[in-house]
Amino acid sequence: MSAALDIQGLTTRFDTRGGTVTAVDDVSFSVDRGRIMGLVGESGSGKSVTGFSILGLIDEPGRVTDGRVIVEETDLRSLSPDHLRSMRGRKVSMVFQDPMMTLNPVLRIGDQMAMAVRVHEPMSKAKALERARDALGTVGIPSPEERLAAYPHQLSGGMRQRVAIATALLHRPAVIIADEPTTALDVSIQGQILAEVRRLADETHTAIVWITHDLAVVSSLADDICVMYAGKIVERGTAEEVIGQPRHPYTRGLLDSVPGQHAPGTHLPQIPGSTPQLSHLPSGCPFRNRCPRATQLCASAPPLARFGDHTALCHHPLETT
Repeated sequence: MSAALDIQGLTTRFDTRGGTVTAVDDVSFSVDRGRIMGLVGESGSGKSVTGFSILGLIDEPGRVTDGRVIVEETDLRSLSPDHLRSMRGRKVSMVFQDPMMTLNPVLRIGDQMAMAVRVHEPMSKAKALERARDALGTVGIPSPEERLAAYPHQLSGGMRQRVAIATALLHRPAVIIADEPTTALDVSIQGQILAEVRRLADETHTAIVWITHDLAVVSSLADDICVMYAGKIVERGTAEEVIGQPRHPYTRGLLDSVPGQHAPGTHLPQIPGSTPQLSHLPSGCPFRNRCPRATQLCASAPPLARFGDHTALCHHPLETT
């Protein structure tokens, strides 16, 4: 069976006064139905731009310059603007970090969700509201009939995020892109939503790309993980492989900086320095100026080291422990 989402050589550039910056550099990965791909990296690594590029939501001065974005055997980059708009929400949806980016503060939840249904499928408003109510129940919202009559400001942050996820599910899309949707929520609500997302992937067989900077989140949620740095995927494998036996020094650094990995009161290791400006990347491996394993060899382009299906873009991948 073909993947629900297949990304091949996706490249996105921004034209700036200082020159052209490559924010997403030859990114490739695929996600099968019912599986969750965690796309992980620090701020500025290119993970959110990757999500927007998949849906064709890059505005000037940005542009997707290369690659294929295949959703259920249809290349989104080959579609006309009108056809692409018809695919968004119906075949591929996005859940944003801030649900108020997608929820209109002056419209009731039910009206907004009904409009989202009727944009793609001609039906009565009553039928659309019925589907909206069912979608709210699917994501664990109690008394969904009452929530349809509420305005966004009358709901908690966690409830608004569930509404955003329910809206993304209205047409049972093949793919959902979730851009750090639980970052602003407290831990208990975050845990509830993660559990709901895992259940939804299993039950609806939707492929999910979960964008986050938090390896602790994806360790319990994702089936597979791609680690991004400076616009490139530097490590890819199953969650068990990437978390249990990281091969790239950057992934190891991210894991070591998770507070839960250390006893209370001990020094928390940090990756030295900061992510480089994309307009001034070092030659060779972009991580080499922060990497404890860097040698002169790292000034040349790193090879793709393979460990079965587990890969790392590195001259000096970590050994098995």
